[in-house]
Amino acid sequence: MSPPFELAGQQVAAGQRRTMQLALAQLYTQSPLTVPVEVVHGKLPGPVLLLCAAIHGDELNGIEVVNQVLAKVNPARLRGTLVAVPVVNVFGFIHKSRYLPDRRDLNRCFPGSEKGSLGARVAHFFVTEIVSKCSHIIDLHTGAIHRANLPQIRAQLDCPITRQMAESFGAPIVLDASIRDGSLRSVAEAQGVPVILYEAGEALRFDPLPIKAGVRGVLRVMRNLGMLKASTARPVAGPIIARSSTWIRAEHDGLLHLKVRLGDRIRKGDCLGTISAPLGAEQCKVIAPRSGIVIGSLTMPLVNEGDAICHIALFDEIKQAELSVERFVDELDIQSAPL
Repeated sequence: MSPPFELAGQQVAAGQRRTMQLALAQLYTQSPLTVPVEVVHGKLPGPVLLLCAAIHGDELNGIEVVNQVLAKVNPARLRGTLVAVPVVNVFGFIHKSRYLPDRRDLNRCFPGSEKGSLGARVAHFFVTEIVSKCSHIIDLHTGAIHRANLPQIRAQLDCPITRQMAESFGAPIVLDASIRDGSLRSVAEAQGVPVILYEAGEALRFDPLPIKAGVRGVLRVMRNLGMLKASTARPVAGPIIARSSTWIRAEHDGLLHLKVRLGDRIRKGDCLGTISAPLGAEQCKVIAPRSGIVIGSLTMPLVNEGDAICHIALFDEIKQAELSVERFVDELDIQSAPL
């Protein structure tokens, strides 16, 4: 039997689950603001996995992923502990905003400080009270406002455990992504805690495919870590790893007519769409400067010069990456639905 698990001064007995509201701050009305946390503590010892979402307050898909995973996890059959935080940036979530009230990006404020800005204090609280208790992390994200992402994992693959988590998730593409200063990944991995970041869908939306893929991926990682009983389903084909990516930007102002979708394979020189004036008299083509797979795209048709239009992952074997995306869609039984 596992000993009781303690978080923020509260204990959870082995084989039990407990919902907590951790005091974070006060609103300017002096109303208390709390962070919701659910701890599922297994009967037997094992990893302590943090599953968190909405570090950016308008990224909603991850919240639903957390809730669906919690509904599937039985503490009596769990090895280790699942710490689930569906909404990290409660301030941004309340205001349907990516940012904190002071316009700071919480995912650039880590590790934070007890006496710094609002962002620094929230980050310090999260690291001190929650991250410090965990051995592995899955951080759930979506694209920014008016941008959608193909389901993908971003991770620093130099760490064998991180790589194992990334590959077991089952997303079609893994980006070997460098760590940004001030991010949750930066502070966690500095403490020796492996982190994978799941990106999928669009802000302020519930996207069925990214949610379904996210739930499936989290459960696969938990099985890979030994927290859940191994599945009898056929093994997951390994993802294709992209070593780099690039954004294609608008060279003119106007109305964007994008012809490619998430997951499409493009070749250097392909016409990805056109940008036209409001009356449609003038059109300029958007030409692909590199070959790759579309993993992110603008959903707003209004563009200014320099706006990011398409995010392209670059591969040594583009055909294999294309097959990986096709297989991923087939497995989720939504071949006819747009990504």
